Amino acid sequence: MGRRGRLIALTVLLAGCTTPGVSPESAQLSTRQEVPQQWRDVPAKALFGKQSTGSEHTPAAYGGYAGGCVAGAVQLPETGPTWQAMRLSRNRNWAHPDTVDFVKMLSAKAARQPGWAGLYLGDMSQPRGGPMLSGHRSHQSGLDADIWMRPPTTLTLSRAERESISSISMRRARGAYVNDNWTGAHHQVIKAAAQDPRTARIFVFPGAKVRMCRDETGDRAWLRKIRPWWGHHYHFHVRLKCPEGARGCVNQQPPPPGDGCAAAQQWVDNILNPPPPDPDAPKPKPRKEKTLADLPGQCVGVLQGN
Repeated sequence: MGRRGRLIALTVLLAGCTTPGVSPESAQLSTRQEVPQQWRDVPAKALFGKQSTGSEHTPAAYGGYAGGCVAGAVQLPETGPTWQAMRLSRNRNWAHPDTVDFVKMLSAKAARQPGWAGLYLGDMSQPRGGPMLSGHRSHQSGLDADIWMRPPTTLTLSRAERESISSISMRRARGAYVNDNWTGAHHQVIKAAAQDPRTARIFVFPGAKVRMCRDETGDRAWLRKIRPWWGHHYHFHVRLKCPEGARGCVNQQPPPPGDGCAAAQQWVDNILNPPPPDPDAPKPKPRKEKTLADLPGQCVGVLQGN
């Protein structure tokens, strides 16, 4: 075979090694893609909210958790050996492959807890991420997942049952304390989530963080990732770090040093004894509706892809 023949053969071999449906150019989407004229004044949530499938790109998280999108997202199967995805009508059981792998592994660990068949999984992301038509401001880059506090006793719920059944609240006294629904298994499941090296932080209501601080008798390093936040008493919210080596993905700043227990106690103290309102505090500004121009340039390609 001559030199030209060897080059042709090598080209054919390399072409056969690319991911089906993904061109070599799509491995890293351009940051310079111009927003099409017809999309410039359209709310980004309207563009991303109508997507029903993931894009045929190499998986990548672009932008930040509250200002991004996800290429090549994969769909978590509706039911697995240790999980069920809930509220299927929302079509939010999509995410970056790392997130899908994470929730599968965590559900298997949860299934080892007494009375837990695994996990009920709430919202992850839309098929191509981006702003949602309703609800979350985050969950845009495919690296967030809501996990119900309700311990699954069965993994045979029908689609209709998954629309009607609800999680259960763990809070008491407006979130200052946990209630009687809280168990040691909740502690262990959240601890397992926090100890995964891919986890950036986990949001729970303040009373749950304080209770975990009180109950933990071993290594406390994982508590740093547990952050108090309003709500989050029907579910806990896991946020993963950007995948290693990712380009165009923006991590949240790491939590402050230490276990964060004193800060969580301050949240609880403020719930029980609210400080007087600050008369000089600025009034909150109305939220600006994001358009595609407010998101990373790669998100244009994510929407335009098959």
